[in-house]
Amino acid sequence: MTSTHDGAGSAPEAAALHEIVEGVFAWVQPDGTWWINNAGAVNGPDGTIVIDTCATEQRTRRFLAAVGAATGDAPLTMAVNTHLHGDHTYGNSLLPNTTVLIGHEAMREGLLVDPIIDGCPPVWQPVPDWGRVTRRAPSVVLRSDLTLFTGSRRVDLLHPGHPAHTTGDVVAWLPEERVLFTGDLIFHGVTPLVFMGSVEGAIASLGWLADFGADHVVPGHGPLIAGAELPGVLAGMERYLQLVLRTARAGLAEGLTPLEAAQRCDLGEFADMPDAERLALNLHRAYADATGTPFDLLEAIGDAVRYNGGPMASAV
Repeated sequence: MTSTHDGAGSAPEAAALHEIVEGVFAWVQPDGTWWINNAGAVNGPDGTIVIDTCATEQRTRRFLAAVGAATGDAPLTMAVNTHLHGDHTYGNSLLPNTTVLIGHEAMREGLLVDPIIDGCPPVWQPVPDWGRVTRRAPSVVLRSDLTLFTGSRRVDLLHPGHPAHTTGDVVAWLPEERVLFTGDLIFHGVTPLVFMGSVEGAIASLGWLADFGADHVVPGHGPLIAGAELPGVLAGMERYLQLVLRTARAGLAEGLTPLEAAQRCDLGEFADMPDAERLALNLHRAYADATGTPFDLLEAIGDAVRYNGGPMASAV
């Protein structure tokens, strides 16, 4: 099986800054697949709070320039990483030295040992070029919650309380404006990925996200979501994750490897979503959790490449 993603529409110039409500911005990068994330910014009287950076120097510089133009070059006082993955963090080093960087303690620990920023293996094609970025981890960490202010504008940082997309996920919630930045707890229109977290935990996080009652949602990948659309998006994610669990249970019962289970799986309504090869990664996580065995990252990535019939598609 080969990926349905061909990189069309993923060029850096396709990204755009959207003002959701006054002074609250979402940086949306189509088409939201491998290494193509969303980010954001919250401006207030004391400066701007940045929410995530991007995978590469080029993409992060475009994002920060757009934020500067929209905010009159207000100082970037704080920045938040919603989780450790490089598409949301590798651009951290391009923030001003004076910017206070914040994330979950597990996110910090993971980024400090992430090897991919030092040299990406050829499991993506083309091999991503990060540009002139260096590892920069948060200097302030949280375990459950933390509240930030810029003037009177409030931003609540909250951890779901369990592994989901990763072990260190954080959402940014603006209670007055009813805006929720979810990081990769939501993939909108692309295949979800939970191989560094928990399939069951990711399912549990969906109800938690619904309970915010947000009017505007910025997912980690894919188009912006209006509050009225959110139940349908969350229901679709839950159906996909339940399919992963069913496939894992059936595969274990039949003595199949995760790759064999993935190759037998009928993706049904999800067959045309980009990055279908993530099924193999997600099944490796489901198998590890079900059997109590260690998760083998290299084997899981290798199986994703084998499922895909070659390197996974990258546009960076």
